[in-house]
Amino acid sequence: MFFVKGIKTTPAIQQRVIHKRLWGYELKDRKRTETALKAGEDRAILLGLGMVFSSIMMYFVICITMVRTFADSVLTDETTCIVLNSTLTKDINCSYNCGSDCWRSSEFPCLQVYVSLNATGRIGLLFHNEEMLDVTSECFYVPKCQKDHSVLRVMFQNISEHLKTLQQVTCFHDSSKHQTSILLNHPHSSSAVFHSLFWPSCMCSGGALIILMVKLTQFLSTLCEQIGKAPK
Repeated sequence: MFFVKGIKTTPAIQQRVIHKRLWGYELKDRKRTETALKAGEDRAILLGLGMVFSSIMMYFVICITMVRTFADSVLTDETTCIVLNSTLTKDINCSYNCGSDCWRSSEFPCLQVYVSLNATGRIGLLFHNEEMLDVTSECFYVPKCQKDHSVLRVMFQNISEHLKTLQQVTCFHDSSKHQTSILLNHPHSSSAVFHSLFWPSCMCSGGALIILMVKLTQFLSTLCEQIGKAPK
């Protein structure tokens, strides 16, 4: 008969085993924490880069569509105009589509609006927007041609009466007086350009701040590890 003697473990050996197990668990937990932190830092950097890239694309689109148009336009100075006269002067011929290869003639009234600039006192014709300057040189607005001439006349009479009741309107003009026309609406005013560039600037600053904070956190973490490993 054989007797197998068990290995006797001393308290010191048990303590070393427990210490190794605890150290192993601690290393695993530290690795998991470091992996999670690294993944979070990577996501934060990607978020910051995405914000910066998106803001640059927004800058590109805004500069092509809005800022370029604003820079090319001379009627950008905003002021207040006094409505002096708003009358229907004459009927202008136009043509409307009545079907496939079918065009018929109609008319619309020409509304002339004279205003005076509060800033300089200069008197000029008021136009609805800058597109009207390319279409006509005397009418406030050129509508889409319609079959019923009376409908357009009523519409322009209402616009004329509305301008008379306003008396004062916000308008845009050329301070250098190279362009004598005055606009009621400007699609790309200085305030519109400012607000369009403000939000991409905030996005770009936020993205850059996120990247900077992540890099600063990584630098401080590395610095703390170096200080902890330094011999005392």
